This record gives sequence, structure tokens and C-alpha cells, in this order.
Amino acid sequence: MRIKFLHPVLICITLVLLGSCSNTKHLPANEVLYTGAKLTVEGPKLRHKQKKELKSNLSALVRPKPNSKILGFRFKLWLWNLAGNPKKKNSPAAWIKRQGEAPVLLSSVNLTRNQQVLQNTLENSGYFRAEVTGDTIVKNKHAHAEYKATTGIQYTINQTTFPADSSEISKAIALTKARSLLKPKAPFDLEIVKAERARIDGRLKQRGYYFFDQNYLLFDIDSTIGDNKVNMFLKVKNDISPLAKKVYHINKVYIYSNYSLNTTEKDTNKNDALLYRGYYVVDPQKFYKPKLFASAMQFNPGDIYNRRDHNQTLNRLINLNIFKFVKNRFEIVGDSALDVYYYLNPQPKQSLRTELGAETKSNNMTGSQISLGYTNRNTFRGGEILSLKTSAGFEVQFSGKYQGYNTLRFGAEGNLALPKFVVPFVHIEPRSGFVPRTNIKLGYDILVKQKLYTLNSFRGAYGYIWKESLQKEHTFYPISIQYVQPTDVTQEYLDSLKNDPTLQQAIDTQFIVGANYSYLFNQVLNKKPMDGIYWNPAIDVSGNIVGLFVGGDAKAGKQERLLGAAYSQYLKLESDFRFFRALNKSDVWANRIFLGFGYPYGNSLQLPFVKQFFSGGNNSLRGFRSRSVGPGTYIPTKDSSNFVPDQSGDIRLELNTELRFKLVSVIYGALFAEAGNIWLYNDYSLKPGAKFTNEFYKQLAVDAGVGIRLDISLFVLRLDMGIPIRKVVEVSPGNNEFKWVLNKFQPNSSEWRKENIIFNLGIGYPF
Repeated sequence: MRIKFLHPVLICITLVLLGSCSNTKHLPANEVLYTGAKLTVEGPKLRHKQKKELKSNLSALVRPKPNSKILGFRFKLWLWNLAGNPKKKNSPAAWIKRQGEAPVLLSSVNLTRNQQVLQNTLENSGYFRAEVTGDTIVKNKHAHAEYKATTGIQYTINQTTFPADSSEISKAIALTKARSLLKPKAPFDLEIVKAERARIDGRLKQRGYYFFDQNYLLFDIDSTIGDNKVNMFLKVKNDISPLAKKVYHINKVYIYSNYSLNTTEKDTNKNDALLYRGYYVVDPQKFYKPKLFASAMQFNPGDIYNRRDHNQTLNRLINLNIFKFVKNRFEIVGDSALDVYYYLNPQPKQSLRTELGAETKSNNMTGSQISLGYTNRNTFRGGEILSLKTSAGFEVQFSGKYQGYNTLRFGAEGNLALPKFVVPFVHIEPRSGFVPRTNIKLGYDILVKQKLYTLNSFRGAYGYIWKESLQKEHTFYPISIQYVQPTDVTQEYLDSLKNDPTLQQAIDTQFIVGANYSYLFNQVLNKKPMDGIYWNPAIDVSGNIVGLFVGGDAKAGKQERLLGAAYSQYLKLESDFRFFRALNKSDVWANRIFLGFGYPYGNSLQLPFVKQFFSGGNNSLRGFRSRSVGPGTYIPTKDSSNFVPDQSGDIRLELNTELRFKLVSVIYGALFAEAGNIWLYNDYSLKPGAKFTNEFYKQLAVDAGVGIRLDISLFVLRLDMGIPIRKVVEVSPGNNEFKWVLNKFQPNSSEWRKENIIFNLGIGYPF
């Protein structure tokens, strides 16, 4: 068996060695393949961390970059050579060549230029006596460059002197000194000097100096004072524009609410403007209520100009999501006043949109979905947005043994978004660049567990969404109601229920009345490749107010009902933390840590089924069937059917890591490993071993696998193959434990493949 298993490994090694030879076989005469650069950094008083950072920054500047590698193999260069010289542009060989990379040759390396770039970079970082040397090493038609950077001692700032003359502009600059970025004893760094100029410019624009520019500022550097220190002197250029020395006030504000890009005259209807709260609104067709613009404007007539209000006003108008084009201009009036003009080009009032996406919520029952949405903008002339959406989702897994029990979901939702906080008896007017939203939602969902049961879910919510910045968003629903009712429970499920009473929970009627809040910090928005942090903590509570009037004590056997269903009482906390590291322009190392905790109390012994956590499946542990992991060490009762019942829990821990790398064109590959499980908060006699204990870390299921993805701009189509490498097994009657099962790896066995190889088909990345 071991010899058979080694065959594919030996084949892979042979292919890599042959590929390495073929990558140099077709090089032009007297050329060698450039394989990259090695850089060493030496210098007095360099700490290990400092040296490592310098080496990383300098290495990124060396050009050219060598041919890319996938798992140590120059795959794209191999494709380039494989294609040869195709004669037809549309031939398969031509397509293969376009997916490849031409060889990077040693002749394209400019040692002198690289040395100069590295030395300039070191000098700009305060290493004024740096020296860089370089050489190339050639061996067997491969070559690399070697650079050595000797830094010398880094110069530090002794003191920074700001202008001290009596002019108003110098006084204004001097007022910014307290928050200077140029601190005594800090290393000299040209990038910090540039940032200081930008900071001063920003502070002056906050004080009304509309026409000032950072290029009017100069720094003189004196590095002759000794002891590896510099004195810095900030100066204002002599030829500064007279306009840049003045403080400007806002005179009048004009708003053109239906501006066309084809308009040749900007302000033809200026005399028809309606004056509302100090703003002149030009809207002859009365498409908008004037108060919409009053809430968006941050400038008030008579205010001193400042850039923050300037930018926030533009952001608020854009974030109303009813204009596709927003711009403004300033016009000098008199000696030191500005008229402001806003030109707004409306989006179409009505639109239809189709979306393909993936859901990765902690308790979501479907992994991928398609939706059709209708949007009506400015519904009641106050910037309101009415959205209607229908969706269909699925989660598909297939293996040789268990098939035919996939999950389908159909839903419809209506949402009315008001561009303000609507809070009874309270007026809230946040001053930020983002317009808050008050959402009123109504929805209906049908979840079909094929051949087993159907769940009908009615939901409604009233709440708020607001942003601090592009990266930070808050969602708060003080009113959230959900009613879940089962239908079409099949005889197969009822028969299984006789052998396993725990299945009853999935088809119980559920009534949830509560509130929820979530925070989203997203650094990876619209970044490709992904790089940064995504964090989404949330809190969900239910049943507090109802419990005051109805009561209920489930532990004492006194479970109260509301509208025919036992109402739920719980506190639920969760944290979805993701870290993405871009390894290059196309490859990403993606990681996720999910923590979830549910505390049922009062009228509940467990969280309601639709609020519980699940583990295993398309966006979870992909080496296990959907929602089949846990809780704890519990193993479901075996019956004659083939379906694996959904296992749910009140507590969840999951760890995922995935390497995503480009193969060719829009085709990407992935390697992943995952660990996790769910648990119940309270003891449950029908599920021994399901309760969370301090030995939870011994109860983690682990899987690993590979994937292939088609990643185009519209959507990602994903196929992942996972296998379990640590799972729960029955070691003796009534005693279950998690065991590593790598020693039972038998890919040549059809029975093993049927039991262990799981294929996951989905839309979008798993996280």
C-alpha cells in the first residue's frame, strides 16, 4: 500500500525536475534564466526587527521580478515554453501561451540602477552614509543577483523650527506645531517629512485657507551639527500666491438637483432657486423635498471654509445612493468669500438587478444564492429607497455514500430605507460623511431540506445602519421578530424521529422576539487581492420583554407559549474574525477564527434551531457533510436511512486557513485546512457528550483539502474537495472520542472514498 501511495509523489517530483530543465532549454543563445535577488543588510546598531523590515522593504524595490512560482514550480514559464511558437492567434497553443510568462533573462537586470534605487531609499530613510554593492552569480543557465546594503548609522531629528514671522499665514502654521510628526530623537525619514507637509496643509484648510497647497512648504535640513543628528527648518516659499494667504468664508450655497452631464451652461436656472434654510435649491420639477439637502449639507452660509465639511458634504450626497454623479465647485465672491455650487446627476428612479453571491453567516442554511432585486429610489421624494428582492439559494455536497439531501432556500424581502435616524421623540443629526439609514424590513423564507422537511419563516425588523468610515459600520435592530413553522415533514423523517427524538427540534415551531446589534470592520473591501482584516462581532437577545409579561421556566418544566409556539429566551454572542495576507498580485493567504456563544435561559433550554450554530459544510468544515459535526462527542443514532441529521449547538469554535493561488487566467487553486466543533450550553440527556466543557480543545474535528475556482469579475464558481483527518469515533459503547485518522488513509479503497471524500460546489469564496 505504501509503495502504491508513493507513485503519485514520485511522478510529481519527476515532473518538477523535468519542468525545471525545459524552462531553460528554449532560452535565446547566450542567455540565462534570472531567478531573483538575494539581499543582505548590515549596519551598526541595527536591531533584528529593524534589519528584517529594511530587508523586506528594499527587496520589494529590486527589478525585474523573476518568473512566478506555484509550490516552487515556475508553472507559467513552463506553459510559455510548452506552447512553442503558434502560427495562429486563435489556436489552443496561442491561448496557452497567453496564460504563460516569458522567461525573465539576466540581460534585463540593471545592477547599477538597482544599486542606486536601494541607496536612495536608504538615504531617504536617514542612512546618509549608506553604500550598496551588487553582483550576479551564474550557474547552469540560471542566474541570480546578490546585493549588499551597508547602512551606516541612521540620523535622528534634533529639533524642528517653524516660521516665526508676524504674517497671518506663519502664525497659522505655527499653531499646528503641537501635533507635528517630526519628533525630537525620531529617525529622519523623507516619507514622514512629506506626511508633515500634508498634515500642515490639511490643518490650514480646516482654518479657511482654501487656496493653500503643501507645495508652498519647504524643509531645509542641516546635517552638519554632528552626533548623527539633523536640524530641520520649515519655510514658506517666497512666491506663494496671494490667494493662499487668505481665510475664506462661505457666501451662498446652490444645489442643482437634476443636473445633466450634457448641460453646457452650469447655472442657467440660478434665478429660479428656492431658498430653504439658507440653501438655494434648483429643482423646477420638484423631484426632491428641500429638507433632504439641508440634512446632507455640512456647509452653512457664513461659516469659515474647512475641508472636513467640504468632503463630508460630498460623501453624504454620494451615500444617499440616489445620485450617480456628484461634484461641486467654488467661486470667489468679493475679497474673501466663496459661493458653492453642487451639481447632482440622479440615478434612474427604478432598476432591476441580478446577483450571484455566497452567504457565510454562522447559522445560514444555504451556502450560495442567486437573487433578483427591484429598487425604487427617492420613493417619497425624501431620498427613501424601497428594495424588493427574491432569492434562491442552495448548498450542494456530494460523496459516494450520502447524496440527495441537499438544502434549498427561497425567499422574498421588502426593505424601506429612510436616509436618517427615525427615533420616537428624539432628533439625531450625526455630523459625518455617511448618511445613516432607518430600515423597515419584512421577509418570508422557505427552507427545503430535500426529502425531509420544509420550514416557513416569517420575519420583520425595524432598525438602523450607520457608518463611521468606509471601514466601520454599525447595524442595530431594536425590534426583530421571526416566526418559523414546519410543513411537509416526510414519512422518512418521521420514521427517523422515532429512533432519534433529537430530530424533533428541527421541525419545532419557533417564535423569536428580540433585538440585535453587529459591528463590521472591513479593511479588504474592494481590494483585489484581498489584504487586511475583516471583523464582524454581533450580539442577539430575545425574549426579555415577553418574559416579563408571560414568564416561563424551561428547567422547571414550565415552558410558556405565544401564538402557538414556545417563545425563545437567549443571549447570543459571536465574533467572525478574518485575516487576509496578499502574498503577491494574485495569491492570498486567508484565515478565519469564528467564536460563537449562546446562553439560553428562562423559557429556553437551547437556542432556537434557526439561531443555533452549525459546523461542517460548504462554508465551514469542508471535509465533513453539511451540519454533521458535533455537538461535542455526540454521534447521532444510526437508522436505516442514508441522511445525516442536522446537528446544532449553542457554542461554536472554528478555525480555517486557506492558500489561494492563481493557476492560469481566471482559474485559481486552493489548499485548505480547518478545525472546529459545536457544543450545547446545557446538558441534554438525548445527546450525551454534547455539553461544552473545559476539555473542548480535545473535541475539535479537523479536515484538509484542495479546491479549484473560476474567478471572474461577476462571481466565483468554486469546487472544493475535503477529507476528514480527525473525527469522532466510538472507542467503546457509550464512549466517543476524537481521533486522528491519517493512519486509515486509503485512497485506493472505494469504500474509504465513499465515506471520506466530500465535494463542495458553491458560488463565492468560503470566507
